[in-house]
Amino acid sequence: MRKKSLIVAGFILLIDQIVKYSIDKKILLGKLKTVIPNFFYVSKVYNDGAAWSMLAGSTIFLAIMAILALAFLLAYQSKFLANWRNMLAFGLVYGGLLGNLLDRIIHGYVIDYLKLNFGSYNFPIFNLADVAIVSGVILIIIAILKGEDRNGSSSSRKC
Repeated sequence: MRKKSLIVAGFILLIDQIVKYSIDKKILLGKLKTVIPNFFYVSKVYNDGAAWSMLAGSTIFLAIMAILALAFLLAYQSKFLANWRNMLAFGLVYGGLLGNLLDRIIHGYVIDYLKLNFGSYNFPIFNLADVAIVSGVILIIIAILKGEDRNGSSSSRKC
């Protein structure tokens, strides 16, 4: 299952880096491009912190945490039932972590570009790597709640 997860991670990493490169070259820093008025925008922000710009300026710390998280998850994945959802879950998290880690190593910050507004609430700007991480973590939580983290049995299809 780990090999398939790493293939998914490579795909996520590649798409993430292509999109970030395109955004970085085509959109001015802080400029908003409307996709769906009053809801969805594309922008460009350099984020040297974590989510919601927490720990701003902590690039080295955040890079080290990403490396530790990857190492932990690579070891932890073997405890999970080998099915398509768990393979996808870990692949999404690996790809997202690697995408943002690569940004931190190359640029010293992460390139964020997706902006959503919900009424008067402006959701913090994020990127595809963030979406992959959150989606993968949700799938891992589902697996844990189903007891698939102890090499238990499940009716899920094997991958």
